[in-house]
Amino acid sequence: MSRKKKKVPEINASSMADISFLLLIFFLVTTTMDTDSGITRRLPPPIENPDMDVKVKERNILNVMINKYDKLMVNGKPGDVSTLKDITKEFITPKPYDEKAPEVETKEIELIGSFMTNKGVVSLKNDRGTSYMMYIAVQNELAKAFNELREEVAMRYFQQHYADITDKDKLDAVNKAVPVRISEAEPEEIK
Repeated sequence: MSRKKKKVPEINASSMADISFLLLIFFLVTTTMDTDSGITRRLPPPIENPDMDVKVKERNILNVMINKYDKLMVNGKPGDVSTLKDITKEFITPKPYDEKAPEVETKEIELIGSFMTNKGVVSLKNDRGTSYMMYIAVQNELAKAFNELREEVAMRYFQQHYADITDKDKLDAVNKAVPVRISEAEPEEIK
C-alpha cells in the first residue's frame, strides 16, 4: 500500500510583504538618527593677494604646539593641558596698558556699546602623530577659555548665562565682543 503524503496547507504570504513594509515605515518614522557634531570653527575669508606676506605682531599670537608624543608647548615652553584654559583666557582678556599683552581695539557693539576687544590669535599646530584624544583635549580647553570669557560678558551686560541667551541680537553682541580666534596650521613633523 502506498501511503499518500499529507498536503501541507499553504500560507498566504501576500500580506507578509505589506506587514514588512508597514514595520519598516514605522521604524523609519519613529527612530531618531544621531547627527555627528564636530568642532565648530569659522574659516577665515579667502586672501585676496596670496603672494603678499601678512605680518602679525608676535605679541598677538599664542603659539600652542602638540608633538607626536602628545607633549604640549605653549609659546615655546613646556605646557600642560590642565593649565591651557587659564593661559588662553589670560591671553585673550584685553589688557590695554600692558605692552607685552596682545593689542586691543575699541569697537562699537550694538546692545553693549563701546567695548574693548583683544586682537590676539591662538595658533594651534600639531604633529601628524598626535593622538586624537590629545588633540580634542587641547581643543576643548581652548573652547572653554573663550566660553568663560563670553559667559563673563553675558553676565555683565545681560545678566544671563551665555548658554541661556535665546535672543539672537544678544548672542551676536557677545560673540562680537569675544570672537573665537583660533588658527590651525597644517599638521607636520614637530620635534
